[in-house]
Amino acid sequence: MPSRSTPSSLFLTSRIFLPFALGYYLSYLLRTVNAVISPDLTRELGLTAADLGLLTSTYFFAFGLAQIPVGIALDRYGPRRVEAALLLITAMGGVLFATGDSLPTLASARGLIGLGVAACLMAGLKGFTLWFPRERLASMTGYIMSCGALGAVTASAPLEAALPFLGWRGAFWGVAALATGIAALIFFAMPEKDETSHGGDLQSALRGVGEVMTAGRFWSFSGQSAFFTGGFMALQGLWAVPWLMEVNGYSRAVAADHLFWLNIGMLAGQLSIGTWAMRLAARGITPLRLMQVGLFLTMVVEGLIIAEAGSTLVLWCVLGIVSATGAQMYGVVAGLFPLHLTGRVTTSINLMAFIGAFVVQWGLGGLLDGLRAGGMGSVDALRVAFLILLGAQILSFVPLARAGRFKPH
Repeated sequence: MPSRSTPSSLFLTSRIFLPFALGYYLSYLLRTVNAVISPDLTRELGLTAADLGLLTSTYFFAFGLAQIPVGIALDRYGPRRVEAALLLITAMGGVLFATGDSLPTLASARGLIGLGVAACLMAGLKGFTLWFPRERLASMTGYIMSCGALGAVTASAPLEAALPFLGWRGAFWGVAALATGIAALIFFAMPEKDETSHGGDLQSALRGVGEVMTAGRFWSFSGQSAFFTGGFMALQGLWAVPWLMEVNGYSRAVAADHLFWLNIGMLAGQLSIGTWAMRLAARGITPLRLMQVGLFLTMVVEGLIIAEAGSTLVLWCVLGIVSATGAQMYGVVAGLFPLHLTGRVTTSINLMAFIGAFVVQWGLGGLLDGLRAGGMGSVDALRVAFLILLGAQILSFVPLARAGRFKPH
């Protein structure tokens, strides 16, 4: 076997990348699954729009709460042990969701799932900083994000086609089994970097969190994380399907097809970034510049969707492509801090994304209920809600345009 100091590409792919990729695949599948099963949940449990938003967003709430402790644990104990343990909690949440029959039970299960997958992406990014050279991180980020996109693809049209046979409860029994298997693979198959274990005491770890959270360079990226990454997750995970069904007048099957192509677009975008990131950087197109251009185009496409200008299928697919650039934020922000803080940096910026996803997902539901109660039709209420999200994105984009003043560490 190759030594740890000079591992081969095959070693890194099979023992490092693939286990993390499977974990993030499952994480993203669970993040977006409610978009397709939401009509079944609404019909079976009699949920309002706010109930549905709350049920779905408990994933983001628990995920967000876990981010700072997860960051400390990743820097202190390493990604192998942390992610394997948390995925067992995911399995518990899957079992509870599969057997639940009330809103409180399902919301609790959804929270357990959010906690359980809280390290799936961050553990991968931490592992990449330990095992791969820095110049490869942008590509590795693109590749692992493409695995998440594949999970989102699975949770769209393929899941919709399987629901008549499995039912939403059967799907979550499958989730529990898959989470258990991936946890075992990560724990038993993945090597450990000796220098990742037990670094410093808790007080030192908390000082590292404070160093990150008080840095101006961190807060310059927090708005984009909340309203672009978080906003995209809220649309992808729930509100895209109601928009397509109520505003565009599509059936659930056609709406699921649009969600499928949104996720295919995201998959294509992430794979393209993984393939071309190093070549683009050599030509002066840094990950930061790529993100600036992509997020600007994201706002343009969202404006066209709201205006109903153009082919809906094309627009939602293109939205997935350009939104994929937002994932470069993790590597960009991590590069502004010392290596020993990367776990806390990436989980802190991820916390902003999931706060945004929780606020947008639940907030849109509450806003829609309020507008409808005031006499506004569902179509106009959805347009107002989507316009408010776009406005928040425009405001948060302004600091990103000036982010080039920060120098990598």
